[in-house]
Amino acid sequence: MNSIKPIYLSAFAVLVLAGCGASKQVSNSNATLTAISAPLNITKKAPITENDLKRWSHLDIVKDTIPGMSVDRAYSELLKNKKGVKVIVGIVDSGVDIEHQDLKSVVWTNTKEIAGNGIDDDKNGYIDDIHGWNFLGDITKENYEFERIIKNKNIVDEVTYQAAKTANDAKIADAAKGKVRLEQMLVTLSEGDARLIKHFGKPVYTVEEVKAIVSQEPEMQKSKAAMEQMLSYGMPLTDLKVAVQKQLDGFNALLQGDNLKNDYRKVVGDNPEDITDTKYGNNNVMGPDKNGILHGTHVAGIVAQVRNNQLGGDGIANNVEILTVRAVPDGDEYDKDIALGIRYAVDNGAKVINGSFGKSFSPHKQWVYDAIKYAEKKDVLIVHAAGNDAKNIDTENNFPNDSDDKVTEFADNVITIGALNFEYGNKVVARFSNFGKTNVDVFAPGVKIYATTPNDSYKYLQGTSMASPNVAGVAAIIRSYYPKLSAQQVKHILMDSGVAITTDVIVGGKPADTRSFTTLSKSGKIVNAYNALLMAEKMSKK
Repeated sequence: MNSIKPIYLSAFAVLVLAGCGASKQVSNSNATLTAISAPLNITKKAPITENDLKRWSHLDIVKDTIPGMSVDRAYSELLKNKKGVKVIVGIVDSGVDIEHQDLKSVVWTNTKEIAGNGIDDDKNGYIDDIHGWNFLGDITKENYEFERIIKNKNIVDEVTYQAAKTANDAKIADAAKGKVRLEQMLVTLSEGDARLIKHFGKPVYTVEEVKAIVSQEPEMQKSKAAMEQMLSYGMPLTDLKVAVQKQLDGFNALLQGDNLKNDYRKVVGDNPEDITDTKYGNNNVMGPDKNGILHGTHVAGIVAQVRNNQLGGDGIANNVEILTVRAVPDGDEYDKDIALGIRYAVDNGAKVINGSFGKSFSPHKQWVYDAIKYAEKKDVLIVHAAGNDAKNIDTENNFPNDSDDKVTEFADNVITIGALNFEYGNKVVARFSNFGKTNVDVFAPGVKIYATTPNDSYKYLQGTSMASPNVAGVAAIIRSYYPKLSAQQVKHILMDSGVAITTDVIVGGKPADTRSFTTLSKSGKIVNAYNALLMAEKMSKK
């Protein structure tokens, strides 16, 4: 095993040293503290354990040889004897299971509203909005934005319409290929499963049992190899068959043009092309189906599931309330819902808003831009996921954003987050993560993140959707313990205090595409809560 020796200091460490003279350390409560910097070469000391995997984003890149955010170290060394103020975090997402055992104690309650009286007591336009607002009503499924553009080309110019049509054509072509692949997969599943059931004399068997099969018979060898692969997905075969069939049904519906036939929005009863039409939706922030809020519940848990309670995972922030805005369906979100959702969260006291959503077309992007500017004026930080297409968003569209031309920012309160893998080294960037030297600000843990899911359950999920709330949680910690710092200051602390990585990494999961990590984001760094709090302490004393 390679020993871990710090070889260089991050830019933040250099900044701290310069500010502290010859001591080369930061003084805090009679202790001498040094900023964390990444070793140039580091190898995991041992295989990652299940316990570590469940909370790897909290761990430390030096002590644990895992590219986490040093959250545990921040709490134990920097926050142990400090008290913070409560911070409201807006979760603009698919909805949140506010009854979850690990979330119900941290759910925001609108004290200006009287529950269940059918009156808009606080006169904000939303009746009985006790724990947030649901702009989707009873919607769970929605069209993608390019589909909505094709259905109503009048909402965009001709160039955008043609781009949307091209996107739809590409999706149909992919569906045709996927249909063939999945049909063959189902045949392989059925034939292989039947042969192994007969071989074992029982309907359920394990991957270890399959691997132990010794046979020279060609068909058995074929079935063994196929079922090893199928079982490697980590799902029971019955569940895998259902999942494959569901995806196949989706491809068939797309090939039949069903994606352009449905008007999902009709049940909401508003006009999505009119931003002044705001009286729609309801106060059921969990929506009509708990299973449909898995995404939002997981995002909320990453930020705020109760720490150290021996249940599931631990949230990043320990002094927050979750304000739920349901605005992100299974499909693309409407610009109107996002714009109004941001404004709702701001008006109800959120100091951090997490946005784990995105799309490639945005017909009413100005509505969202105006909402972002409104949040900036009200000193609210918006943390946004960079997207999961392994593309360069300096050249490809990814909405919402804080720059209409992908060069000049119109606001300084949005921070865009790429995703990290738990394996430090050349695979540290998640294979799916978008990147961009100008339009991605910083990276954070986003692979196999363990957090709350509906009905008191917990699951691993991955995506920049998970990286974003990890950073929102750190932002909430800073705003809790250093409430006088502005949203813009917190944004730049998160970027500037991160741990710098200068080595080459694999991009898009393609070994042939290797680039310097410094080229993938504006900061060239990964978020580090310990360093961020050191910098916040320093800035708060200026």
